[in-house]
Amino acid sequence: MSGELVLRDDRDGVTHLILNRPEKLNALDPAVFVQLRAHIDAITADTSVRCVVLGGAGRSFCAGHDLDAIADHTPAPSPHFEPETIDALEQLPMPTIARIHGHCYTGGLELALGCDLLIGAESARLGDTHGQWGLVPVWGMSVRLPERVGISTAKELMFTSRRIDGREAGRIGLLDRVVADDELESTVASLAAEIAANSPGTNRIVKQLLADRHERLRDEALRHERRLPHGRPDDMRERMRAGGR
Repeated sequence: MSGELVLRDDRDGVTHLILNRPEKLNALDPAVFVQLRAHIDAITADTSVRCVVLGGAGRSFCAGHDLDAIADHTPAPSPHFEPETIDALEQLPMPTIARIHGHCYTGGLELALGCDLLIGAESARLGDTHGQWGLVPVWGMSVRLPERVGISTAKELMFTSRRIDGREAGRIGLLDRVVADDELESTVASLAAEIAANSPGTNRIVKQLLADRHERLRDEALRHERRLPHGRPDDMRERMRAGGR
């Protein structure tokens, strides 16, 4: 189990994918994405799966990019492997739910935004901290965040790197539902069961119809984000070496 960075658990038509780096608050590095992509590819062709729940082990959903991997220039299998994995998550034919507790920052938020529904605990903390670290979003933040909260609110969150709690995230529409911490697991389980009890064929078609509404313009916006210069537009290396977060 120790080598499994993403766990898969299938129950009654619901597949749970769990980010499994609790000692790192499930921070994302290329190895995590490789395992996540393998699970997503397998689920895509699995007609027994009616709903997917994405969560995190331990104290957080996902604290974001693994800054050590960024500093070490740890390579991904291909130049856009991470955002393409989030695209693959978003394009899964069955409904998906992000179960969010603890931290959900930056890359972790970009990953969660690849899900259809975001359900969070009241004490969860969410935010886009690219600007704090002098990084540019290339995993879909500039497209998916304003889709959820509107362009003005997205600008405020991205320009300030401000973290918000679950209640505020629910108020602005970033989370679809906010519940007490001790009710998060049962609420998500109940919602997933409702989805799994529905016609899988209908859910697949409805999801595709909703995605088709503005697919061409949106796909081009995602591709454009990836064509921009990325990494650190400002020189932040010394600050990162000093251990600031």
